[in-house]
Amino acid sequence: MAGSIGAMSADDDDITEELLADADKLTGLSLELLGLDPHPDGMTPEQRLQFDPEDLAEMAAVSPEDRQQAVTQTRLLAGLLWNSSSILIDQLFRDLGTLSKLETVTPSDIAGTSVLSSLPPQFASNFDSKFTQKFIVVAADVTASLVRGWTAPGCLAAELAVRCLLDQAEITEDIYELDLPEDWRAQVEEVLLEDADSEALFSDSLDVLEDDADRLGFEYWFKPYNAWDTVPPYARS
Repeated sequence: MAGSIGAMSADDDDITEELLADADKLTGLSLELLGLDPHPDGMTPEQRLQFDPEDLAEMAAVSPEDRQQAVTQTRLLAGLLWNSSSILIDQLFRDLGTLSKLETVTPSDIAGTSVLSSLPPQFASNFDSKFTQKFIVVAADVTASLVRGWTAPGCLAAELAVRCLLDQAEITEDIYELDLPEDWRAQVEEVLLEDADSEALFSDSLDVLEDDADRLGFEYWFKPYNAWDTVPPYARS
């Protein structure tokens, strides 16, 4: 895929530069939302009021070298999320192509896919071509929020798409041993998946799923949480 890490044959330094260049494209999330502590000198008086004096003093005490390292690491994370969103959609289309060739889809078939294998395995028998098409539409809508301005996922499928995006980012991080902020995934999940329901789908406890079947069942994955939440029309068809 043109422009993706998977298609690059450059060394790690070049990959880092590519991701740093991609950071500017991630206009839907600020570096602060990705975990970068702001510097007091760059705050408005109103913003400074949101912090305790001790916190402001601690932020101001960060050395220029450490500050620059933190900025670079967070920009690298932003570029990684941008790049991973493209790879995610590309691999979902690859999964769709694989499933389209099958007369029936079994859990073992799903286990061999690139992205669908990351979804809750107990529902694997439902991951046919139609489901994958819907999931691609939702995933594309989620990744578009990285550009137009982040909005919380409006349904379970959208939450799962976010988790697949972060899974892809972790794969790339591991392959290239990227110098990212410590505990970056937890920080990003706190922003993108606040109060998420989808984590329960990965529970080993049958009681959890049975008790919440009226909201976690497969038939609810593409249903909007609230009247104001938006889910692409195709995904609801």
